Formats: sequence, structure tokens, C-alpha cells
Amino acid sequence: MAELVPFAVPTGSDKTLLVWELSSGPTAEALQHSLFTVFSQFGLLYSVRVFPNAAVAGPGFYAIVKFYSARDAHRAQKACDQKQLFQKSPVKIRLGTQHKAVQHNALALNSSRCQELANYYFGFNGWSKRIIKVSCFSWKPCGQGEEECLSDFSFEEEEFTVP
Repeated sequence: MAELVPFAVPTGSDKTLLVWELSSGPTAEALQHSLFTVFSQFGLLYSVRVFPNAAVAGPGFYAIVKFYSARDAHRAQKACDQKQLFQKSPVKIRLGTQHKAVQHNALALNSSRCQELANYYFGFNGWSKRIIKVSCFSWKPCGQGEEECLSDFSFEEEEFTVP
């Protein structure tokens, strides 16, 4: 079954992983890089954020990892939970919990994020931000029967850019 991945900031709890029991040895930036490397193997990531534990929890870090795809987040959680990914001790990973009372409005992605998403899922690295305007075209009979073909097709490029 196919999954619809909208061109919007991912808000669903089914796309969000909570990762904890990260060691206190490396810096938050090093952990962020390691987490990105591990989880990007499962799909395109929207964000990886690392936070220090609260004082009552002891030294260390936890992270929030957001995927564009719920399927990718679920696969990553199943494959990585209780594993020693890049540190000596295993990490714990859970999918976010859904709060029914909270409704999120979908925020549109900026143009570079849209381009990143299109490149990842459509497999083309070079989408254009230019808008091409078709100025005129006409159809004419192409011989025997009722077939028609395109004739006098022209287009012009306008200098519009997508913000």
C-alpha cells in the first residue's frame, strides 16, 4: 500500500521518534551527526534535534527525529530500538504518542525543502524553480480518420521564481 507524503512540515506523531539513553561523552553536535547518519538509512529526515537530559535524569542526551514518512519512522524504530547504534550502550526508541485533542495545521515547506523531497522520492536531482508559460497551441486534423495532433506549439520562459 502506498503512503501519501505531503509537501508540508511533518506533524504526525507517527513520523516522530523519541530516542533516549544517549551517552554524555560526545557533544550534542556529534550525536546529531551520528543520529542523522543512522536514521537517514531508513528514509528522508525532516529534522534531528538533540537535547541534554533534565538534571534529575542524570548526564546524557535525548533526541527527537522527524521523518517525512510514517512508514520510514516505523521501520527505523523497529530496526534500531535496544541496539548499540554508535555507542557502547543500547538506545531506546519509541514512536511519538498521539494526542487526539491537539490539531495541527499543515505548514507548507519552503522551496528548498520541497526540492529536497521531490529529489528524494522522484529520484531527480535538478528540479527547476522557473515557471514556464505556454503561450499558444492548437490542434489540427492529421490525415485520415478523426485523429488530431498538436501543431504550432510554442512556449516562453518567464522570469518568475518560487519563493
